[in-house]
Amino acid sequence: MSSLVLPAQVAPIEMPAVDWAATAPLWIVFAGACVSVLLEAFLPRHQRWPVQVVLTGLTLVAALVALAGYALGSPAAVLTFGTALSVDAPSLFLWGTLIVLAIPSLLLIADRSVEPGGVFVASAAERAAVRAGGGPATPAGGEHVDRSYGAPDETPTMQTEPFPFVLFALGGMMAFVAANDLLTMFIALEVLSLPLYLMCGLARRRRLLSQESAVKYFLLGAFGSAFFLYGIALLYGYAGSVRLSAISQAAAGTLASDTLLFAGLALLLVGLLFKGSVAPFHTWTPDVYQGAPTPVTAFMAACTKVAAFGAIARVLYVGFGSTVWEWRGVLWVVAVVSMVVGAVLGLTQTDVKRMIAYSSIAHAGFILLGAMALTPEGTSGLMFYLLAYGFTTVAVFGIVSLVRTGDGEASDLAAWAGLAKRSPLVAGIMTFLLLALAGIPLTSGFTAKFAVFSAASADGMVPLVVIALVASAVAAFFYLRIVVLMYFREPAEDGPAVVVPGAFTTVAITLGTLATLVLGILPTPVLEWAASGAFSG
Repeated sequence: MSSLVLPAQVAPIEMPAVDWAATAPLWIVFAGACVSVLLEAFLPRHQRWPVQVVLTGLTLVAALVALAGYALGSPAAVLTFGTALSVDAPSLFLWGTLIVLAIPSLLLIADRSVEPGGVFVASAAERAAVRAGGGPATPAGGEHVDRSYGAPDETPTMQTEPFPFVLFALGGMMAFVAANDLLTMFIALEVLSLPLYLMCGLARRRRLLSQESAVKYFLLGAFGSAFFLYGIALLYGYAGSVRLSAISQAAAGTLASDTLLFAGLALLLVGLLFKGSVAPFHTWTPDVYQGAPTPVTAFMAACTKVAAFGAIARVLYVGFGSTVWEWRGVLWVVAVVSMVVGAVLGLTQTDVKRMIAYSSIAHAGFILLGAMALTPEGTSGLMFYLLAYGFTTVAVFGIVSLVRTGDGEASDLAAWAGLAKRSPLVAGIMTFLLLALAGIPLTSGFTAKFAVFSAASADGMVPLVVIALVASAVAAFFYLRIVVLMYFREPAEDGPAVVVPGAFTTVAITLGTLATLVLGILPTPVLEWAASGAFSG
């Protein structure tokens, strides 16, 4: 009779170490997103808009307070959630940047005054329930009724799903820039991308254009994610690990062929450069910027670029710093292509949102210089540029949302003729913001470009800096073209009107404009904070 063989004792699964204080901003944002989803499921529809606005705002403020409380203690870099996340000085700076840029973006999304009834609607049927001009319903007596989030006995015309989408996308961005291994980075990439795909298709006006932009973004984003995932597979085959530090050690000390290493890096960078709107991986950007609701475009243009370049910098610094001379030449070409494509094609645009899209492609080339300069100055210049560009861009899209015709936003550049005579204040603010994008002194754009270009030239990239300066001069032309239209052209009799913004849009534009001014005049504290530590893994 055979004896019974007892299985060996299985070791219990240990929970990975988690530093809850260091990751508090991240889990606060995700917890707020989960609560927001529950509110969507259980609250009556007429109560959702005010509750969601308050909850999302409080979540962002709580995350910012937790971040400030932790960062002011000058903590050392820590690996947490096992080794999946690296909470170091650049992570904290990028988290702070994402949260403070999400606040004015949220205000633009929540506004119900510029677009009466809000910019989001669930279906064509609900859109048809709104009066012909797209605003709230007006009963026979002519009394104005605000149906932006409805009443107990009627169907609302503004959707509140974008609020949890914003929090999930923000949480994904925060995890993306702090990811210490490529699988965590991929999961974060999907978490930040999927809500953006949905939000792009929710525009209340020009529904077909909005839905087309969402489909393009989704399809091209899926291709980008596939490249990223295939790159991870090749790098795992090379290093036997997906941790950035393990890849770095393998690249510095192994005798294996470098084919897998550089093929994996190339595919990985395709996915990352796609998110950063870097040419030649930029083709989604003009269509999505034009078709998405303008507040969503503002959120994408500011926050997604921060997340993309934060991740690019971490991958290059931590994972591939020892192979800089092999990949830098390729990124030189990519940066030049992005600057030239953005500057030259921006000259041909007649739609203001598409013009800003090509502007963002040119700026992506400038930002890439900071990512390639593997020095403390390059790190601080890169992160300062992301913060400065984000605030300016959010304010620009806030201004764009104010200039309207009976059919919605006046995105055609010709409609901006004579705007200074209709609204001198709006024209003045827009001029200041455009000069910041052009890099004129006493604006944050000048300081950001100076910081990045100085770091790049000090790290041996002088020819690339010269090309960047020429591209900046070319790009300045299409910014100044709008200024000339606003101040030196006569307005058309049936031209667009400038809507008086509500409190939310006013605060968003004010925050962006003041940040653009302050970062241009007093940049030193922010630059010092950005230079307070290096990427670690």
